[in-house]
Amino acid sequence: MATLKTWDEEVLLKENGFDDHFHEHHHGDKYQTSFITHYVFSQDHKMIARQFLLTGMFWGLVGAFMSVIFRLQLGFPEESLAWLKPLLGKWITVNAEGIGTLAPEFYYALVTMHGTIIVFFVLTAGLSGTFSNLLIPFQLGARDMASPLLNMFSYWFFFLASVVMFLSLFLSTGPFSGGWTAYPPLSILPQASSGSGAGMTMWTLSLVLFVVSVLLGGINYITTVLNLRTKGMNMWRMPLTIWAFFITAILGLLSFPVVAAAFFLVIFDRSLGTSFFLSEIFIGGQALENVGGSPILYQHLFWFLGHPEVYIIILPAMGLVSEVLSVHSRKPIFGYKAMVYSMLAIGFLSFIVWAHHMFMSGVNPFLSNFFVLFTLIIAVPSAVKVFNWIGTLYRGNIRFNAASLFAIGFVSMFISGGLTGIFLGNSTLDIQLHDTYFVVAHFHIVMGVAAFFGMFAGIYHWFPRMFGRFMNETMGQIHFWGTMLAAYLIFWPMHYLGMAGVPRRYYSFDNFDAFSHFADMNKFITVAAILAFALQVLFVINFIYSIFKGKLQTTKNPWKATTLEWTAPIDPPHGNWPGNLPVVHRWPYDYGKDGHEFIPQIVPMEEGEKDHGY
Repeated sequence: MATLKTWDEEVLLKENGFDDHFHEHHHGDKYQTSFITHYVFSQDHKMIARQFLLTGMFWGLVGAFMSVIFRLQLGFPEESLAWLKPLLGKWITVNAEGIGTLAPEFYYALVTMHGTIIVFFVLTAGLSGTFSNLLIPFQLGARDMASPLLNMFSYWFFFLASVVMFLSLFLSTGPFSGGWTAYPPLSILPQASSGSGAGMTMWTLSLVLFVVSVLLGGINYITTVLNLRTKGMNMWRMPLTIWAFFITAILGLLSFPVVAAAFFLVIFDRSLGTSFFLSEIFIGGQALENVGGSPILYQHLFWFLGHPEVYIIILPAMGLVSEVLSVHSRKPIFGYKAMVYSMLAIGFLSFIVWAHHMFMSGVNPFLSNFFVLFTLIIAVPSAVKVFNWIGTLYRGNIRFNAASLFAIGFVSMFISGGLTGIFLGNSTLDIQLHDTYFVVAHFHIVMGVAAFFGMFAGIYHWFPRMFGRFMNETMGQIHFWGTMLAAYLIFWPMHYLGMAGVPRRYYSFDNFDAFSHFADMNKFITVAAILAFALQVLFVINFIYSIFKGKLQTTKNPWKATTLEWTAPIDPPHGNWPGNLPVVHRWPYDYGKDGHEFIPQIVPMEEGEKDHGY
């Protein structure tokens, strides 16, 4: 067996029984697949990861394009949008002079669908679904997920949810337009608006299917982490990516059923005449029969998911960023155990801060103080993570490639976006800032852009593991620097709009003297949003081009990383490793140790050598 002082990666792999002909003679016909079972109804975690990623990217483009359309309305209300009529049909109204304007009801539908698509379909399924599927078996040394069949169903329930949501965009009455939070009574009364009819029904059905997908995936991820770790891989030798996915799956299992219950009660109120969320409602001067319900109950149920959902989105990005920063700074992660405990603390605290979204709903002020306290406390483990990321980068031999730049950009976004959360977490300040553009700016930076940066870092870093090629680095650098600049140009000015009291979700500010002088700032933000969208199109072009024409991966471990996914063949079979599964001897962050630039986890420890994971 090779020792620490003389180890060679390829020699070590062969000594551990890694036989490249394994796929032919060890498993026989077990994994012989047709086109349909390989590319469509696949039970291979690697293919399912690609399916989640490609579906998420499609929805990312759709959601981003929607934001461009409603930003055009906000930034250039006097300009004609008649050129969009072939695409949007009756939602663009053209007057006798040929001036086209966006129909107000479609504006609200765009805002609603943009939020729903980005939060659930892109940053939950696209981010967590992709990298949990790709990395959990690889980094734990497992052949596949605990239940490949449930894993396949997880993707297809997500796909069905996507189809239902997509079809709702083409309804004659339009998609749901009551806000991505779907507050009653707009979400319950079909007569409230055109978007509260069939569009809301399909929206609810779509998200119920989506919840099923999340639950099937979460059960699989947790079971795999607990039961399928390879020999030597104890919990304290798991990469931070796996800890992040594990905690995220637990959050999803505990929180998504609550919002599913809320959606079912909405369906009952809409269709069966119940009054869970309705009471003393008048429409057109006519009193409805519904009494005894409370729309505030819906808010509690929704935000009991809604705040853990923030961390369901951001924790996987945190895990990816931790791994990418360590690999590309050529240093061990700073404070491994502190990082794990901080993620556990974030996961726990995320369940007891939900009512900070409801300070203006009439909740008891004493109760608000409880949520203020824990909202501010949750900043502590977040600050620990930021300190440790900076500690990892400090005096590191950093490779400034697209993956590491997006990881560093994530830290920047998380700091600047997180600081503004301190303002909103204060129930007194929230009176002024609630439902203004300050809120939009805060959550887009800390949850939206930061999570996208973590996702981009992961895609650039693990693209060779997914496709056996590299993405174009020049295009990647343009993508990073342009997106970083555009994101700050969009959302920093919004903080000032919010402090001036400019409300969000307004179709037009033309009739408000107090806000009309912000027209130039709205134009500026819109131009930056168009630039940001163009850069994401560049990323998609780079992604698709690189799948077919990118630089070929010629070595198993191109980044010289220590984790197990880089010990598998460049084009791994279903089962990941030829021959025996890898055996783990050390923690995943041995960089710059004993004269070695990096030491993979499969290298045995010498007598007296300390495992830094403990």
